[in-house]
Amino acid sequence: MQRDFTDIDDIVEGVVRTVDRIATPNAAYDSARPDPATSHAPFRIFNIGNSGPVPLMDFIGCIEKALGKTADKRLLPMQPGDVAATFASTTALNDWVGFSPSTPLQDGIDCFVAWYRDYYQV
Repeated sequence: MQRDFTDIDDIVEGVVRTVDRIATPNAAYDSARPDPATSHAPFRIFNIGNSGPVPLMDFIGCIEKALGKTADKRLLPMQPGDVAATFASTTALNDWVGFSPSTPLQDGIDCFVAWYRDYYQV
């Protein structure tokens, strides 16, 4: 399985950049063929993701490396509703504000683990 993991700093950066850019109505909006990310009203919807699906075992490996411990893995078959891979398309976000999340997974995990350990004093 693959998932698209996004560092919280990248999400905040994307939100801050969109807040600074006032949305405008889409003059080409067609209610017969609606684009769910725009409308005739002034708003935009963006997917703020890293656009790089990572195998779940690689994600677990990053956590193991950051913690210096091996995870006790109990692998199960696909569950109802699971999908093999997901990822974000950030083309609209990049076109709108010139930003696409890009923090490497290991860097994000390392920062999160450091924050967690400091915050919980563990």
